[in-house]
Amino acid sequence: MASNTVKRQARRAVAAGAVGAATIGAILLPAAPASAQPVTIPGVGTFEVPNEIQIPAIPGIELPGGPLPFVAPQKSLGEVALDAAMSKLGAPYVYGAAGPNAFDCSGLVQWAYREAGMDLPRTSGAQLNAGAPVSLDALQPGDLVSFYGGGHSGLYAGDGNVVHASTSGTPVMIAPISSMPVTGARHF
Repeated sequence: MASNTVKRQARRAVAAGAVGAATIGAILLPAAPASAQPVTIPGVGTFEVPNEIQIPAIPGIELPGGPLPFVAPQKSLGEVALDAAMSKLGAPYVYGAAGPNAFDCSGLVQWAYREAGMDLPRTSGAQLNAGAPVSLDALQPGDLVSFYGGGHSGLYAGDGNVVHASTSGTPVMIAPISSMPVTGARHF
């Protein structure tokens, strides 16, 4: 019965074009809890708005201490370095260059990790001796992959690929790991 009364009041208010602050409050807003703050909307009125909005519980799931706050996923150091390296696809290869506009292989790796906040050695051989060894079947995006006995390096880009600065005349590119002889891989 009360539900029908509210519906009729709402229809009358809308039909009359006279939806005022009191009518909106009476129809739409439940009684304000004790921890509410007044909010004034010019030309409409003042309303009590709760300080906290309660999120309904998920049936069958109980969390000690209440619901957990939303936490955005964080990228790993390697993922941030990979993003930096990927932003340089098409940049020219220049022997001895370490960015930001041109790169050799180890220069690209060093620059990408510096962009992620970590300093790595400058040469491919020294990079192969840094970090923690990782097997090829456990590679994560951004891990260093070393080729040709430690003479060439790139960053694992996922799906069996690396991003690397290969040689003069060829810009920074993505290539299959299988296109070069792998020496090892490192995780930072």
